[in-house]
Amino acid sequence: MVVDMAKCAAAKAALRQALAANCGNTKDKTVIDAIANLQSLNPTTVIAESGNLMDNEWLLISAPNFPQGEKLADGKFIYTLGRLAFNMFQPTGIKVVIDRVLQPVFLLGNGKQRSHDIVVEFTTIDDSIPQLSGIVRNQGICQIVSDTILQVEFTGGTLKPKSSTNIDEWKAVFGGQSKSKKTSWKDSLTSVFFRLMFGIIPPQSMNPETGETSFIMNRSPKGRLEILYLDEELRITCGEKGTILVCERLL
Repeated sequence: MVVDMAKCAAAKAALRQALAANCGNTKDKTVIDAIANLQSLNPTTVIAESGNLMDNEWLLISAPNFPQGEKLADGKFIYTLGRLAFNMFQPTGIKVVIDRVLQPVFLLGNGKQRSHDIVVEFTTIDDSIPQLSGIVRNQGICQIVSDTILQVEFTGGTLKPKSSTNIDEWKAVFGGQSKSKKTSWKDSLTSVFFRLMFGIIPPQSMNPETGETSFIMNRSPKGRLEILYLDEELRITCGEKGTILVCERLL
């Protein structure tokens, strides 16, 4: 496929401008049109032949797509901690503001799968606790199943503080991962169902030195992700529910 580099550059600039004007909302018509225009110029139509284009550290430049977020005046988004990682880390109800979302995608040892982690850097915004900065990492893997489709599944997750965070304050807030939380009987049944269905081993303890805790998902449901656009600079994907994410290459 012969690619008009000037048209691609103009289309990418138009998409960035549309994202900036609409707080990263990929459901806005201007953004949708800009994505469609760029997609028509896609230089990578078969991802299996893309070489190392997929492999990199990607930065999300569109809005996050975790459930039930609240947008601030500065364009950032607030979520509860539970919404970032399958309600696995406690206290699930603590409010956090997302600083940035990264996705490291690199070929794994078997040569067929790639990492598909979602790394969320956040800062607490809850008046009841000190301001703390941390990282939630949803660990995942993906593999190519067709020219433009990846199969994706998640295998677990970790919660840890950033290096600048006071470890004692962190442990005081997030150290009780193995304690039972008060929930309704309906929520309790739902939690048990998902744990049995997906083979989830919830967090049991926290590393006292690093402040890190983790969970394992042994039987993750498999989803599909379509690559709408991929080049040396941008990657645009669409999930099964129609959620479109735009990322830029960091490295």
